Amino acid sequence: MKSLHPKNQFIATVLAFAVIPMSGLATDTYLPSMPSMAKDLRLPESSIQLTLSIFLISYGLSQFFAGSVVDAFGRYKVSIISLALFVVSFIITATTKDIMLIYAMRVLQGTLSGFAVVSKRAFFVDVYEGEKRKHYLSIMTIVWSVGPIIAPFIGGYLQKMFGWQSNFYLLAAYSFIVLILELIFSGETLKVKSKFQFSFLINEYTLMFKTKDFFYGMIMCGISYAVVIFFNLCGAFIIEHKMGYSEVTAGYVSLILGFAWMTGGFLGKALIRKAFLPKIRYANFLQVILIILMFLGSYVVSNIYSLVIFAFAIHVTAGFIFNNYFSYCIGRFPNSAGIAGGLTGGVAFMITSAISYSIVALIKPEIQLEVAEGYFILGILGLLVLSIVKFRKAHI
Repeated sequence: MKSLHPKNQFIATVLAFAVIPMSGLATDTYLPSMPSMAKDLRLPESSIQLTLSIFLISYGLSQFFAGSVVDAFGRYKVSIISLALFVVSFIITATTKDIMLIYAMRVLQGTLSGFAVVSKRAFFVDVYEGEKRKHYLSIMTIVWSVGPIIAPFIGGYLQKMFGWQSNFYLLAAYSFIVLILELIFSGETLKVKSKFQFSFLINEYTLMFKTKDFFYGMIMCGISYAVVIFFNLCGAFIIEHKMGYSEVTAGYVSLILGFAWMTGGFLGKALIRKAFLPKIRYANFLQVILIILMFLGSYVVSNIYSLVIFAFAIHVTAGFIFNNYFSYCIGRFPNSAGIAGGLTGGVAFMITSAISYSIVALIKPEIQLEVAEGYFILGILGLLVLSIVKFRKAHI
């Protein structure tokens, strides 16, 4: 396996940034197409919504052991295999009308996303040191959040012009281009390979699960991101089917809410020096208040503008809580940051998928009021977890 040539380091870095948002592109590009997929495949909304949930579960599960795999087999090899399989799986998804085959491909795509993203996170640690490493890791976080912002915006236009299959053809083409460029310019960056030790992983995970503040942090990450995925599961159906707007409009709404999530993340970084738990509790209280206002306001005004305004404010608080808790969990075990990051991401995305899909299946949101009800459940779950954390802290 060829090593990364120093003269190609910059291009390889750009390619790493191109792979980082893959999970967001694979989940959000086809959001405006979900109603059309349901109609074309003659399936209920819940069947199409499940394609997003099983992707997130697979993405979460793969992160449990992806770090150890890339340490044992190399970053470059894992990245190349993932990109090649992405191309095949996206083409299959676009060319079939068998929902079970689509489910299988979404499981594969979620798993591949976990491996690809983890391999590229490790790339920056391998190649850069000191301030440069901090600089690129900071940019990586921003790039990761860009995917969910631009993806549905592009997907809305593709859906209107070419149909839902075009979203997956685009993802296949994107993966293929990055794959070819990786083969030409990139290379292995891992200096020393380690053995894949399952027993070591189990011991580390056991320790982390027993660490209560870390455990509750993972849960809060899952609940916070569930706010976003809950809207993603039902938003396009409400905007297109119930309100009568186009797929492009649904894409614009996702774009706006993506900026809300990013805004929350930037606020989290700006207030990083503030006391941790108090600022999290304030954000959660504000979130619950906003949800109650949305609930009450739904009896006065209920249109696309009020829906987006309330959702935007609520998603800012969710982004703030997620950014703070995710950073906290990764830094909780500095000597095992990779494993801690993998476990946090794995548990968080599994919780996100389970909670968001369950709430949508229970409420079946069709109007703004019912969206507020779903948000309220998530807000109260967050409040409950933070209350437990406060109670335990007071009795230690």
